[in-house]
Amino acid sequence: MEALQMAEGSILLWIQEFLRADWLTPVMLTITKLGNMGFIWVVLSLLFLCFRKTRWAGAAGLLAVFFSLVFNNFFLKNLFERIRPYEVIDGLTLLVEKASDFSFPSGHAGTSFAAATAFFWILRGKIGAAAYVLAFLIAFSRLYIGIHYPTDVLCGMLTGSLCGLAAGILINKVKSKLNAAGN
Repeated sequence: MEALQMAEGSILLWIQEFLRADWLTPVMLTITKLGNMGFIWVVLSLLFLCFRKTRWAGAAGLLAVFFSLVFNNFFLKNLFERIRPYEVIDGLTLLVEKASDFSFPSGHAGTSFAAATAFFWILRGKIGAAAYVLAFLIAFSRLYIGIHYPTDVLCGMLTGSLCGLAAGILINKVKSKLNAAGN
């Protein structure tokens, strides 16, 4: 486990050394804030609920974010209790305030991929693809600002995708039952 932590530390220090730039940092800080508590995904889901064509995607997005918050933020983080990288890696500069919770898995990556997967499952096409692009940017921003290890983000992406898939399947079943009942 220590070897993995050292390798991940090297990746974060490489990002800090070679990818951080004065012009990019404000962009990444804004992108990461979009993911706070699934904010952008909740807003998009509520917006989708307003239109008949995207209503089911909105419901799936809200459900997916809820599943991800419960599973990742309340269950897995407290199960694994992984210390944040800026507490362990010498020379890593954190670009935001210290977090009060544990590191593994990334809640931002989880909620982002949960909603993106739910949107893609229901809507497909350009909206679903655009949601994945935004989800990836939010997930990467967590590495850029130094608040997560790469495996935190990868696991958040995986568990979030599974939460999104579960929400999409559940919403499709509800939709099918309502359609069969004539509603």
